[in-house]
Amino acid sequence: MKKVEAIIRPEKLDPVKLSLEEAGFYGMTVNDVRGRGRQRGIILQWRVGEYRIDLLSKLKIEVVVDDDDVDKVIDAICEAAVTGKKGDGKIFVMPVDEAVRIRTREIGKKAV
Repeated sequence: MKKVEAIIRPEKLDPVKLSLEEAGFYGMTVNDVRGRGRQRGIILQWRVGEYRIDLLSKLKIEVVVDDDDVDKVIDAICEAAVTGKKGDGKIFVMPVDEAVRIRTREIGKKAV
């Protein structure tokens, strides 16, 4: 199993959720996060001068899937989250050693 973590623009959450659902992936965790990458934030113009916001609000979506489904999840997220501009986000893939459903104590793929 793998955990796919995607950092996306907040306004792209609904399109990403829909894209994942259409691909057959319904379970996910979503967290509000702040951060920056190469974009290094944004500069806003005010009457008195410039103001830099260096940590931008983003959303982190976490999806745990079977190894064979990782590419499908990545494709679904990329297709829905892209704007073509800096700050579209990143996707990280990590191994998951085990999963346990608390209610039934199912283990592994059955728990996901």
